[in-house]
Amino acid sequence: MPPVDRNKPKRAATSDSRYSLMEFMREFPEDAPCLEWLWRNRYADDGTHAVCPKCAVERAFKRYDTATRRQSWTCTGCGYHLHPTAGTIFHKSSTSLHLWFYAMYLMTSTRCCISAKQLQRELGVTYKTAWRMFNLIRNELMAQDDNPLSGEVEADETFVGGKMRNADRRRRAAQGVHPNTPHNDRKAVVFGVVERKGSIRAEVVPDSRAATVQGKVHEFVLPDSTVFTDDYPGYHGLRKGYTHVRVNHSARIWVDGNVHTQTIEGFFGLFKTGVRGVYHAVSHKWLQGYLNKYVWRYNHRDRTSGETQFRLLRGRAASVVIG
Repeated sequence: MPPVDRNKPKRAATSDSRYSLMEFMREFPEDAPCLEWLWRNRYADDGTHAVCPKCAVERAFKRYDTATRRQSWTCTGCGYHLHPTAGTIFHKSSTSLHLWFYAMYLMTSTRCCISAKQLQRELGVTYKTAWRMFNLIRNELMAQDDNPLSGEVEADETFVGGKMRNADRRRRAAQGVHPNTPHNDRKAVVFGVVERKGSIRAEVVPDSRAATVQGKVHEFVLPDSTVFTDDYPGYHGLRKGYTHVRVNHSARIWVDGNVHTQTIEGFFGLFKTGVRGVYHAVSHKWLQGYLNKYVWRYNHRDRTSGETQFRLLRGRAASVVIG
């Protein structure tokens, strides 16, 4: 009989998990493995040889133990130091790399995302530190790419915001505005397009006027695509360069064959439900960052395991250079 590997995790046949917390802790138990991973992925595949910027050739590098525990490898030819964390979101951070990696793991493994307050409790750091980590991960690593969409694309806009305040109700009543008139004074406008069975792009826009929404369609969608929208008048004139198909929501028609906007509306529903359930409220200033996170998770939804999304985000941490 082959020997039993007691370190190998046991899984139920019905488990969707491919990377548990125990496996994460086994792979990255402390700072040293995290730093070693960064070094190998940014500079030295074999862990020793890298191109020295000063020598302009490949040299052997060695990490020396110092009193200050410097996070660098030194060229054995000229003494030049290479810092794996330089230019990344970890640069000049007093927070340990282990906690950074754990934060990325939590943000990719949780089903409905995680708040900065929960991150604070999980990591044992201050709220200010948790917020900074959370903000850098979602804005730098989960930023949307600029790849245009094509084929069958759905476009729609939505309003994100809270209920009307009593002061706004009194002001509107003084202006003679009917109480049932939609109120968008305090709501942010989010425009989104989604490629059916593909990726999505969403952005906070200043308003929902025709020039704005049609301009975003031209920015996000390649010409000669089929664009599905509702009967909002702002999409009038979109036929130029596109095949424009509309579903008449005013007549309470939601689906007519393959003519619908259910996909993009489904994403907006997921986003709003997540904001209400996890964050409760999001200011206009930070809304795009939260939107980026949900778009990133949606675009990588086929990566069904937390392992794959975590590895992808970790890879972006090693490749994305910030100013």
